[in-house]
Amino acid sequence: MLTRLVQFALAQRLFVLIAGLVLMAAGWLAFKDLPIDAFPDVSSTQVKIIMKAPGMTPEEVESRIALPIEVEMLGIPKQRMLRSVSKYGIVDVTIDFDDGTDIYWARQQVAERLSGIAGDLPGGISGGMAPITTPLGEMFMFTVEGEGLTLEERRSLLDWVIRPALRSVVGVADVNALGGKVRSFEVLPDPVKLSAVGLSTAQIKAAIEANNRNDGAGRLGEGDEVLLVRTEGSIKTQDDLRAIVVKNDKGMAVRLGDVAQVREGSVTRYGVVTKDGRGEAVEGLVLGLAGANAQKVVEGVTKKLEDIKPTLPKGVEIKVFYNRATLVEKAVGTVSKALMEATVLVLVLLGAFLGNLRAAVTVAMVLPLSALATFILMRTTGMSANLMSLGGLAIALGMLVDAAVVVVENVVQHLSHDKASEKLPRLHVVFRAVREVAAPVAAGMLIIIVVFLPLLTLQGLEGKFFVPVALTIVFALISSLVLSLTVIPVLASYLLKKVSHEDPWLPRQLLKLYEPTLAFALKRQTVVYVVAVVMLAVAAGVYPQVGKTFMPTMDEGDIIVGIEKLPSVSLEETAALDLKIHQALMKEIPEITGVVARAGSDEIGLDPMGLNQTDTFLVLKPREAWQVQSKEALMDKIRGVLDQLPGVAYSFTQPIDMRVSEMIIGVRGDVAIKVFGPDLTTLNDLAGQIEKLMKTVPGNQDVYTVENDGVQYLRVVVDRLAAGRYGLSVEDVQDALRVQIEGQRAGTVIAGGKRIPILLRGPDGVRVSPADFAALRISTADGQSVPLQSLAKLERDSGPVKIERELGSRYSVVIANVTGRDLVGFVEEARAKVAQEVKLPTGYRVAWGGQFENQQRAAARLILVVPASLGFIFVILFSTFGSVRQALLVLSNIPFALVGGIVALWATGEYLSVPASVGFIALLGIAVLNGVVLVSYFNQLHAEGLSLLDSVTQGAKRRLRPVLMTAAITAFGLIPLLFATGPGSEIQRPLAIVVIGGLITATALTLILLPILYLRFAHPKPGAAPAALELNHV
Repeated sequence: MLTRLVQFALAQRLFVLIAGLVLMAAGWLAFKDLPIDAFPDVSSTQVKIIMKAPGMTPEEVESRIALPIEVEMLGIPKQRMLRSVSKYGIVDVTIDFDDGTDIYWARQQVAERLSGIAGDLPGGISGGMAPITTPLGEMFMFTVEGEGLTLEERRSLLDWVIRPALRSVVGVADVNALGGKVRSFEVLPDPVKLSAVGLSTAQIKAAIEANNRNDGAGRLGEGDEVLLVRTEGSIKTQDDLRAIVVKNDKGMAVRLGDVAQVREGSVTRYGVVTKDGRGEAVEGLVLGLAGANAQKVVEGVTKKLEDIKPTLPKGVEIKVFYNRATLVEKAVGTVSKALMEATVLVLVLLGAFLGNLRAAVTVAMVLPLSALATFILMRTTGMSANLMSLGGLAIALGMLVDAAVVVVENVVQHLSHDKASEKLPRLHVVFRAVREVAAPVAAGMLIIIVVFLPLLTLQGLEGKFFVPVALTIVFALISSLVLSLTVIPVLASYLLKKVSHEDPWLPRQLLKLYEPTLAFALKRQTVVYVVAVVMLAVAAGVYPQVGKTFMPTMDEGDIIVGIEKLPSVSLEETAALDLKIHQALMKEIPEITGVVARAGSDEIGLDPMGLNQTDTFLVLKPREAWQVQSKEALMDKIRGVLDQLPGVAYSFTQPIDMRVSEMIIGVRGDVAIKVFGPDLTTLNDLAGQIEKLMKTVPGNQDVYTVENDGVQYLRVVVDRLAAGRYGLSVEDVQDALRVQIEGQRAGTVIAGGKRIPILLRGPDGVRVSPADFAALRISTADGQSVPLQSLAKLERDSGPVKIERELGSRYSVVIANVTGRDLVGFVEEARAKVAQEVKLPTGYRVAWGGQFENQQRAAARLILVVPASLGFIFVILFSTFGSVRQALLVLSNIPFALVGGIVALWATGEYLSVPASVGFIALLGIAVLNGVVLVSYFNQLHAEGLSLLDSVTQGAKRRLRPVLMTAAITAFGLIPLLFATGPGSEIQRPLAIVVIGGLITATALTLILLPILYLRFAHPKPGAAPAALELNHV
C-alpha cells in the first residue's frame, strides 16, 4: 500500500504539487479562523444556582434554602460533585457534571428540579441559575472614573449605559457590576405618626404597590377611528410617592408624605471596591460565554467601549486594568517565538548534515506543510490555538522532519553512492530509495503516534491541558508521514539534480569519531554492558531524589493578594483597611502602579465572598522596569509590607489560577485539607489544630484556614403568646424587623430605561445602634404600637461566617501552598503528622485535595496506560520485523532513554510533573524510532547476503547520519522551549529537559549498545556461532 502511494505520487507529480498548494491555502484559512486563547478550556460542565435572601443568617440560609435545593439536585444523572456555600444573605450551589455532558442539557435538568421546589423556598428570595460562563470567563475588567460624579452616578452609568451595550457583544455572557451604590427611593415611616393614624408598615407597602402602575382599559370608537385608552398612575418622582393616599379617614386623606419621609438613598450593599488607596470605585467585569474565543470577545468589548464613549457624560473615563488578550498574546507569543527559533535551528542542522541546500529545503518543506495540515485538523475538531496545542506543535517540530529526513537522506545516498543509479532514470532511483525506507518510516511514525495516544485518556484538569498537546502532535505526525511519502519525493525528484559523491563535512567528522568507538565496543562488549548497567543504577539511585508535583505554576504575569480580616468587620471598616493596605503597598513597592480591591459579594453572586475577604488585584509595571529580578522576589517584598499590618491574613494567587482551583476543589491552593463533620464548632477546632501542624511542615507557605466563627449575632427570640395577644404572628414580627434594618421592596420606579427600587426602611439611627433597635416599637394591624421587648427576648451570640457543604456534608478547610519542595513529599509528611496528632471524633473525617489530588489521579492513570502503549509498540515492532527477539531488542532502548531524562530532571532541579511525564512518553517513541531505523537496515543487509558482523558494522555506519540527524533535530527543536520566558514556558521547560536529556543517552546507546545486542540476540543460536568466530578474527 505504501509502495503504491509513493508510485502514485511520483507518477502524478503535477497533481501532487497542486494538492500541496491547495493544502497551504486551506491551512492558512483554517489558521485565521482558529479561536485563540491563553489556555485550553479547562472548565468542566458546571451549573451554578445563586439565591439571594436579604438579611438571612448563614444557618437560616443553609436550612431553608441550601438543604432543600441540595436534596432535590442530588438525583440528577451524570453528576460528579455537589457543593454549596451559605453566607449572610446568599447561597451558592455548584453542580459539577461529568466531562462531555452537554451544558444545555445539564441546565435543563437543574431548571426542572429548581422549579419543582420553588414553592417550598421562603418568600422574598431572588435569583436562579447563573449565566453560562466558566471560571475562565473573566476576560476584561475595568473601572468607571469620573471627576465630580458620585458613586451612585457612576454605578448608574455602568448598570444602564455600559452594561446593556457590552451584553450585545458576541461571546459575552454577562457584565458583572461591583462597588458603588445602587440608587433607590427610600420611604422611612415615622412610628409615632403611624400609631396616631392607626397604620402599620404592611398597609403602607400595600398602598404603594396599589398606586404604581400604568394600564390599558381597551379601545373607544370615535366615528371611523378608535382611541386606545391608557390609564397612567406609575410613580416617576419622589413627589408622586409622597402624594399617595395611604388612609381615608372620614373624608380626610392621609398621604404618604404626612406619615413618612421620602428621600433618595441606596440599596443595602454586600460588597465594596476600592482603588489606588484613594477611595471607593465602581468596577465592571466582562464574563465570556463558555467556549467563546477570548481574543474575539476582548476585541468586540474594546470596540464597543470606543463606540459608546461619545454617549458618556463629559469627563467619564473607562480605565481597563485586566485584559485577557494581553495574556493570550504573551502566551501564544512565547510558543510562536519558540517555534520560529526551532525552525531556524532545524534548517541550519539540515544544511550541516545533508551538505546540500536543495536537500535541506526539500526536507524543510515538510514543516510548514505539516503545520498547515495540523491547523486544518484542529479547526475540524473544534480545538483552539493556545499555549498547550501550539506547544504540542513546538514539541513535534523535531519529529516532523524525521520521516522526511530518512526519505531524503536515502534518496541523496542512492543518487551519490549507488552505481546503478547512474544508468537508471532519476525518477526511478527516487522511487527505489523511497520504497526502501517507506515501511520502517511508517512503522516508526506509527509508534510515535501510538506513544502519544495514552495522553488522550487523561482525565480531569491534566486531561484538558494535555489532550490538546497529544492531539496536535498526532495530527502533525500523521500529516508529516503522508507528506513525506507524497509531496517530499516529488520535490526531491525536481530539486535533487546533481548530488555530490562525497559526504558533507559534519557527517564525515562524526563518522571519524564513531568508527573507532564502534570497533572498540564490538571488541570490548563487557565494558559496554558494565557502563550500561552503571547508568541504569545511577538513574535508579537518582529517581527517589526527584520531587513529584502535579504541574508547574504558570506565571500569568498578574498578582492577586487574597486578604482575610476579622469576621465581624463592617463594610465601611473593610474599605478603610483596604485603602490603608493599598497606600502601604504603593508607597513601599515601586513596581506596583495601581491596586483594585474588591471585598464582599458581587452583583450576580458568582463570587460570594464575605465582607472580611478581599481580592486585591495589583497593576504592575512592565517587567523591564522592575527593580527586583523575579516575581517571587516581588511577592517576598509584598509579604514584608503585609506582615507589618496587624490582624490581616493573606495568600497569593493569579486571576485564572484562582478560578481554576475554585472550580475543581471549591478552594484556592496547592493543598486543601477538608475536615467533614456535622458540628461547626468542632470543625473549626479541628481546622485550627491542622493549620498549626501544617505550619510546622517544611516547605509550607501561606497556610491558613478561613476564620469561620466570631461573627456577632443579636438573636431575637419571639414569644409566640405575647405576639399572639396583639394579633401578631412570628412572620409579622420578622417582616417588621426586616423593614427597620435591611429594608423591604415595595415596588419599582421605571424612569426611561432605568429601574429604581422603592424601599421601606426604618430610621437611620436604628441601623447603627443596638440600643435604638432594642427600643423599637412594632405597629399592629389595628394601628397599636407595641415595644419589641414585650414581644421578644434579645440575646447576643456569635456564629459562623459561612457554612460549606459537599455532597450533603458540612466541612471546614485548611489551605496551604508549597514552596521550595515537591508537592507529594510535602503532603506525605503532613499526612503523617495530622494522622499522628489530630484525634478525630466519631463521624468526622479528613480528605486531602487540591493540586495534590490531581497529581495522584494523573499518576494512577499514566501507570495504567503507559504499559498498554508499550504493549501496542511491541505489536507494531513484531508485525514490522516478524521476530519477537528483534522487537524486544528495539524495546531494550527504552530504559536507556529514561536514564537521561531522570538524570536531567535531577541535575536541573525540576520536579517530575505531568509535563515531564509527557516528555518521557515522547522519548519512548523517539528511542524506538531510532532502533527501528537501525535494525531494519541490519536485516536488509543480512538478507542481501552479508555476514552478521558486516551487516552490523556497515549498517551502523551507513545509518549514523539519519539516526544522529533525527536525534539532533528533535533535541535542537526543543532548545528554544528550554530557554523560553513568558507565560507557559514553565509548563514546557520540564518536557524539553526530559526529551533533550533522554535523547543524549538513548542515541549514544542506540549507536553503541544496539549493534552488540543485535549480534548476540537478533537471530536464533545457530546463526550466532559464525558471528562469534568472525569476532575472534577481528
